[in-house]
Amino acid sequence: MLILAIDTALDACSAAVLDIDAGRTIAQESRAMNRGHAEALMPLIARVMAASGAAFTELDRIAVTTGPGSFTGLRVGLSAARGIALAAGKPVVGLTTLTAYAAPIVAGNSEHPIISAIDARHDHVYFQVIRGDGSPLIRPKLAPIAEALAAAHFGPPYLVGNAAKILADRWPAQAPPLIAIDAQPAPDIAWVAWVGAAVSPDTAPARPFYLRAPDARPAKDLLRNQPAVS
Repeated sequence: MLILAIDTALDACSAAVLDIDAGRTIAQESRAMNRGHAEALMPLIARVMAASGAAFTELDRIAVTTGPGSFTGLRVGLSAARGIALAAGKPVVGLTTLTAYAAPIVAGNSEHPIISAIDARHDHVYFQVIRGDGSPLIRPKLAPIAEALAAAHFGPPYLVGNAAKILADRWPAQAPPLIAIDAQPAPDIAWVAWVGAAVSPDTAPARPFYLRAPDARPAKDLLRNQPAVS
């Protein structure tokens, strides 16, 4: 089975081809960036596919991150994944950035809770808490940092995500000690591919997972709310 994974949700533009039978990624590329995903993604995917030696029609599935993350970045990745899937006649699956961040720790069968956190700014984070086996303790939500820190009562955790250091810097002195801190600016694209291979298109749709409304609204919505001019 060959999986093409795509991630543009946060501060990276990434793609990889995972060969399940070989048990490894056969090509991958990741570029750090917080804007410009739209221009960078398709050439990057082309390079990764060329390096893999596989044609798009040989893929079995496309996997893409769905958020939380940058509204613009998410749309770029999702549009590319859906377009490739449609053109190649392949299924597409979506997975959250929070899940992708936690995946390598879950794969290691940790006995400790995992807090995945993404910076939502204004003293808030997107976060979830799961057990070491991946089962939920707190489902994904947008909340004040103080609420995420309260998850310390589950026991010594792993902190992962681009807000991991933010939480670590404010970790309560009386709380259980942290097991580890992984503050990568974006998930490891190889793990996006592995999780994408494990989920089902029926239960993991490739649609945006925002957790909050965009700051910007379409012009027609803004006009609808303007007072009438006489």
